[in-house]
Amino acid sequence: AAEHGAAMGHDHHSSPTVPDSWEGSAAGIAYSEQNHHIAGWMVILMGLAEVSHVMRLPSFMWARLLLPSAMLFVGIFLIVWSDHEAWPVGHLSFAETFFGQDHEIVQHKFYGLLALAVGGVESFRRLGRMGHVAWATPLPLMAITVGIMLFSHSHGVHPSAHKIAMHHAVMGTIAITAGSSKLFFDWRRPSAGPGSTRWEWLWAGLLLLIGVQLLFYSE
Repeated sequence: AAEHGAAMGHDHHSSPTVPDSWEGSAAGIAYSEQNHHIAGWMVILMGLAEVSHVMRLPSFMWARLLLPSAMLFVGIFLIVWSDHEAWPVGHLSFAETFFGQDHEIVQHKFYGLLALAVGGVESFRRLGRMGHVAWATPLPLMAITVGIMLFSHSHGVHPSAHKIAMHHAVMGTIAITAGSSKLFFDWRRPSAGPGSTRWEWLWAGLLLLIGVQLLFYSE
């Protein structure tokens, strides 16, 4: 695997026993953990924004745009800095990054593009320019999609591969549950009764839980 990685021009998934291997090295672990922690703060901001909405607090424009702004930041951050060897900060080309054989890198970039797209939709929706209920669907669908993908998201040959897989499985389960509750509430909103708030609280609370898990993520 290490020889193949060297032949392909990168060693993202090579064995951690190789001296110049990034995955599983002290620097690689620190880089990955820092990225997860930054994402965690952004998800916590999203959760707090949704909590303020559920509590029906007076909503200033900045508060309404907090969630989409955090999503746009996460999207840009993932596209640029998710992987140190990937385009645009690493030695891999654009084509190798987005269409290469390293599924972890491809998934990270896909998460970034998805966050940008959904963040854009949420920005327009919260500014009142997309009023149809269908435009509320991309956000929970993104949570469900990312949650499902996390079950197959691998960091390759890593000394803490099992621990990372457990992190992703728990996070994926929470994301799927959160997205499903949001989707359920949004589609029954026209006839929502007094009990509907519990679905909003579930969505907001699970967002905060994902954020906290990301803050304590370790490899």
